[in-house]
Amino acid sequence: MAIHFPAPIALFFQLSNDKDSASLDRCFATDASVHDEKHTYNGIAEITDWFIESKKKYSYTAEPLEMEEADTAVIVRARVSGNFPGSPAMLRYTFELGNDKIRSLDIG
Repeated sequence: MAIHFPAPIALFFQLSNDKDSASLDRCFATDASVHDEKHTYNGIAEITDWFIESKKKYSYTAEPLEMEEADTAVIVRARVSGNFPGSPAMLRYTFELGNDKIRSLDIG
């Protein structure tokens, strides 16, 4: 059974699995934030830098396995495989959406 993600989340996972790094402003709000590996990235410029560097460093792919909605959050569990210790790993992506964009993302 296919998972039907909100459009910005579907685009985020599509971009995560592409070889090329596309502009993330199509799925993130300009003032969005991302928290990953004990760091927070604010605004589209920092998020884009984080995204590009993570792809280069880990050469990862993310396979979303399930989605749940809780209050204002959309939580996605995904199997992430790449060039990092413990690969593959199950990660939890917690998205907050607003105006059809990702307002915040917490990866853990």
